[in-house]
Amino acid sequence: MEPKEYFSMRRLIIAGLSCLLAAPVASVVEANEPGQSAVAVKRSSKSADWPWWRGPERNGAASPDQQPPLNWSETENVLWKSPVPGRGHGSPIIVGDQIFLLTAEHDREVQSVVCYSRKSGEQLWQKDLHKGGLNLKGNSKSSLANSTVACDGDRVFASFLHDGAVFVTALGLDGHEIWQTKITDYILHQGFGSSPTVYGPLVIVSADNKGTGAIAGLDRTNGKIIWKKDRPKLPNYTSPIILQVAGKEQLFFSGCNLVTSFDPLTGNKLWEIKGSTEECVTSTVTDGNLIYTSGGYPRNHLSAIHADGSGKVAWENGTRVYVPSMLMKDGYLYAVLDAGVAMCWKADTGEEKWKERLGGTFSASPVLVGDQIFATNETGSTWIFKASPTGFEKVAENKLADDVFATPTICDSRIYMRAAIKNDDKRQEFLYCLGKN
Repeated sequence: MEPKEYFSMRRLIIAGLSCLLAAPVASVVEANEPGQSAVAVKRSSKSADWPWWRGPERNGAASPDQQPPLNWSETENVLWKSPVPGRGHGSPIIVGDQIFLLTAEHDREVQSVVCYSRKSGEQLWQKDLHKGGLNLKGNSKSSLANSTVACDGDRVFASFLHDGAVFVTALGLDGHEIWQTKITDYILHQGFGSSPTVYGPLVIVSADNKGTGAIAGLDRTNGKIIWKKDRPKLPNYTSPIILQVAGKEQLFFSGCNLVTSFDPLTGNKLWEIKGSTEECVTSTVTDGNLIYTSGGYPRNHLSAIHADGSGKVAWENGTRVYVPSMLMKDGYLYAVLDAGVAMCWKADTGEEKWKERLGGTFSASPVLVGDQIFATNETGSTWIFKASPTGFEKVAENKLADDVFATPTICDSRIYMRAAIKNDDKRQEFLYCLGKN
């Protein structure tokens, strides 16, 4: 770990980082891979971008002032559609004029980052990060590219499980490799799906598993591990999430039968309680005082916890919110259960306000836009309904493609959806851009 002065200096730039990402600065990056052309990179406003898992505020909420389409199909409100090589369940992220996502091609035995033009959907470049050593075991729903990348405006950060270890790689916006760091060895159970996040000078990553689980903060510029904490030897799939709660920014991590808060700059443990369950997937949400965690193995578990370090649990129940992460809106907690049921609770008491069956099975997380929730199931059906505690109110229902596991990205009044079409025994993924024609 570097000296305390390192962190004192970095703390001063945290507020500045948000301003930096929001500032409209234009630059041109020359491509250095064969067949690539120069890529113009524009860092647009924070509300128009989606730079990491769960969006700008890390809570699944899109900018409320936008107006994405409420109706679509293969022939309606599709602005463009671009093929995605291979397979993956990671969501697309968007910074400036570029879209980034992870994929794995089994026939070529590669794991890659792919970049598209936000305007046209044209594939700008593909960078292969790992070759060979692809382990196809694990959960049948899993892929070898489950994670969502993160971008700080200058670098793209990708996490992959490859050949028995988890690696994080930083790429330039033109696809050239800047650094690659091994985080830990990894014993495969269900798969690997933790996504990196950016905070101040660091990119923070996690890799819970049955062997040498770890969570770590790396220097964004060179990949040096600034801090690293060991985790219990148990499988778990949550991503590190940083939220402003109880008067300070905390890094929350649930699973391995624990709910833990870290100082995101130093990795120092702020507090920890026994709770949650062993295997979790969802990302923590908050109302500013309580945090909400959920898990699904070996028991179903949803809890509201005081984030002031007291260890007090405000309420809990046995609802199975295992894979899709939850949403918070005006003091109410919303969720779409894996089994296809939408629910609403009063956030401070846990009082159930309503429950409605949608249909199908859900892996993608719902996204909040203003007072509307967009929720997509595994067969490509999307329900749009009101984020209202008075009752379930459906706005629209749409069908696209045959297979959807990635959470849609919604920004600048457009929906970017990673979906697959099945034709006999062939499966082809596409990246759709949905908008009002």
